[in-house]
Amino acid sequence: MPVFTHVTVGTNNLAKARAFYDATLKEIGLKRVADLADTGSIWGVDKPSFFVLNPANGSAATIGNGVTVSFEAPNRAAVHAFHTTALANGGVCEGLPGPRGWADNAYAAYARDLDGNKLAVYCFKAE
Repeated sequence: MPVFTHVTVGTNNLAKARAFYDATLKEIGLKRVADLADTGSIWGVDKPSFFVLNPANGSAATIGNGVTVSFEAPNRAAVHAFHTTALANGGVCEGLPGPRGWADNAYAAYARDLDGNKLAVYCFKAE
């Protein structure tokens, strides 16, 4: 049974966020599955799982210190492609692709999106 129904991050520029996430999430097999008019968009594989929204309270979107949204990659090449694409689309490197010692076969990369939200992508398959 899944633990989460979805994860949401905020944005201050929905058009730029849509372009960033369309390109970056495509690298790990996710696509935009819905637009919520001018308030947000949703990505997933076959159902909604990742939301990017303008804050409902009308205040500016801000990042959470210590918060990371981590996606599962189908393989290590996808980890590299996600990271490369994030940076090519204006993201900032927060950790180069490579092994992570906390779990067997953990291979990951980290980047921040255009609003500063910290993203990770992990593959747990052997090389």
